[in-house]
Amino acid sequence: MTRWLRCIRRTGLVLIAAAWAVVAQAQATARPDEDAVRALERAARAVVGLSATAVDDAQSNATLGRQRSGSGVVIDRDGLVLTIGYLVLEAESVTLEVEPGREVPARVVAYDLATGFGLVRPLVPLRVEPVPLARGKPDADAPLMAASGGSDAAVGVARLMSQRAFSGYWEYHIDDALFTAPPLPMHSGAGLFNLKGELVGIGSLALADTLPADDPRSVPGNLFVPVTLLEPILGELLARGSSAASRRAWLGLNCTQQMDQVRVVRVSADSPAAAGGVRPGDRIVRIDGTEVRSLDTLWKTLWAGGAPERDVTLEVRRADGMHTLTLRSVDRMSTLSRPRGI
Repeated sequence: MTRWLRCIRRTGLVLIAAAWAVVAQAQATARPDEDAVRALERAARAVVGLSATAVDDAQSNATLGRQRSGSGVVIDRDGLVLTIGYLVLEAESVTLEVEPGREVPARVVAYDLATGFGLVRPLVPLRVEPVPLARGKPDADAPLMAASGGSDAAVGVARLMSQRAFSGYWEYHIDDALFTAPPLPMHSGAGLFNLKGELVGIGSLALADTLPADDPRSVPGNLFVPVTLLEPILGELLARGSSAASRRAWLGLNCTQQMDQVRVVRVSADSPAAAGGVRPGDRIVRIDGTEVRSLDTLWKTLWAGGAPERDVTLEVRRADGMHTLTLRSVDRMSTLSRPRGI
């Protein structure tokens, strides 16, 4: 569908050439619109590399590792960078790579469990022009530009394959997730832009299939979290470090859905699920009396059931029959490790 342009040296000429090629490929013309080229060149410049080191005792190190790297996008004049939250989850230190040889220390401003966004602010000026945030849903028929930052920066054309709800195996759900193809190298925290150079989404996952659920074909690509989720909570994130929706019940489960069955594949150590006796392989039949046939039902029922810290009843099926387990859920945000002094 496209090839990715590797921007090993983030000089003006390289980015202009990359933006020109993106628009030319998108519009199938040898002379693309120069305003669009300038907008996309600015957008590519606003994507920076991001590396983070998590604290020693972070629970997330077991799945994400202590050293993490990806990208972020500059979204305001003060250098505020929007990224995907798992890169900065329980981070002890964060560094932004603006261009080769120029690294800037930064601090985490917010981690939002509900949307999956993270915000970091540089400790010295970035001198990078920010990009505007797109409003509304992207045009399903219009081409997009995907861009990652850092020493392995890449720029290319992406196509929106579908926009629909997404439920993650790690107690996560968002509406209107953006599914794009082809797969972007170094997708974590990458920027997805329309041809106006407006930020449409932030890269989260690589997926084996990006088409609508009822499409029998399979096209690999990426999931981007739409920036339309950011505007309603941005002030809250800057003031409090997370949104109110992030203060919700957490069990410590990783689950998968196959047809209309939900099974546990992993139980986090020292979690309510571990303490309550949940085992990998359990099929979750009901939660608090509600029948479970999908991940979204499981997570939404958990979050809507009351206070973050409460008794939660799971009915699970094992080889020896049905079991009823009572778990004491916790507020996930309260379990996160933080750097000393914070």
